[in-house]
Formats: sequence, structure tokens, C-alpha cells
Amino acid sequence: MLKRLFKPAMIAAAALAVQPALAQETEAPAAKLGLELNSLAPTENGCRVTFVISNAMGAEIENAAFEIALFDQDRMVDRLTVIEFGELPAEKTKVSQFDFAGADCANIGRILINGVTECNGATLDTQACGDALETTTRTNIEFGS
Repeated sequence: MLKRLFKPAMIAAAALAVQPALAQETEAPAAKLGLELNSLAPTENGCRVTFVISNAMGAEIENAAFEIALFDQDRMVDRLTVIEFGELPAEKTKVSQFDFAGADCANIGRILINGVTECNGATLDTQACGDALETTTRTNIEFGS
């Protein structure tokens, strides 16, 4: 009987010894660069587009820039341009607005992230930011890559 009690006790002790090692192996949250299309507003000269960008990459981004394409309601490309967000501190969120002269907000049907043109930091590169990019929208306009 003592032998039978001894084996389960050894197994339980071994399991407790392994638990801290397993806890150390849990992965850190995945790097994420969140880009939200927040709103569009007509201006005297065109359309003002507001984005919310969140840096959860685990490092400061010295400059972030994206090439975007604006499509009209007929799915025709209206323009191709680069928008620059500048410096993005680690674990921070930033709101940026861009004015598109001559653009009619009511006629914009889609905004496409055509590519990451710049995204650098001490431990980051353009490829890492592109891989971590997650897009969302609070508008009725299709947005993403």
C-alpha cells in the first residue's frame, strides 16, 4: 500500500516542479500595429480623413508611413499617395488627420493600404510592421490591405 501512495505523490511533486518552467515558456503577446479608419469629414477643399494608430510593437517606431489608394464608389482608383504618421512611441495611440484636396468624402468607396513604405526603429523594420499591421474601420468604407 505504501508503494501505491508513493508513486502518485512523486508524480504530483514532479508536476509542481515543472509548472514554473511551463509558465516561463508562455509566449509574449504578438506584436501589433493597429490602424483604424476613424472618420471622414468634408472640408472646403476636399476630404479630411482621420486615422487612429496604435503601436503595440514592443518598441518605438521612429517613423511610420503607408502608401494608400483611394477608390471611388465605382471601384476606380482616385489617387495613390503616401501618408506619414511620424514617430510612434511604444505602447501608445496617436490620432492623425490627412486632408485630401479635391476628394469628395461621399464618393470614397474604399481605402486600400497598398504597402508600408517606412517603419523603422531600433529593433523594427518595414517588413515587421507590415506583418503586424491590423486594420479596422468605424466607417461604412471598406478599409484594409
